[in-house]
Amino acid sequence: MKIAISADHGGYPLKDPLIAHLRKSGHEVVDLGTGDCAPCDYPDFAFAVADQVAAGQIERGIVICGSGAGACIAANKVRGVRACLCHDTYSAHQAVEHDDMNVLCLGARIIGGALAEELVTAFVNARFTGEERHLRRLNKVLARDK
Repeated sequence: MKIAISADHGGYPLKDPLIAHLRKSGHEVVDLGTGDCAPCDYPDFAFAVADQVAAGQIERGIVICGSGAGACIAANKVRGVRACLCHDTYSAHQAVEHDDMNVLCLGARIIGGALAEELVTAFVNARFTGEERHLRRLNKVLARDK
């Protein structure tokens, strides 16, 4: 799977280990920054990933900031993006299976590296079910985007 990942300064400590984890799992990873812990603005990095997801250039995205909340809010401003803040494995796969989540948001100041790897694995291994009830609900959400 082709996955884009980005982080602001708060999320930076998790980014490189997650890139290594994804590559070890056989995924193609596009690193959209930041490259260090210097203060920067989370919307720039959330939009970088969200824009590529919306354009179909990548299949899924991961955005990391300190809490994950700001990155999630910013990513959801991009039409076609369904971003969720997940800090438990159930939500990380269920949001894909039922809601067709395409961007995972994480808070590096909230979770540690081992849990982050589990969340990313649950996210990338999950598939949208396409069940009638899930599709019906997703279409209601997508209709508001027009």
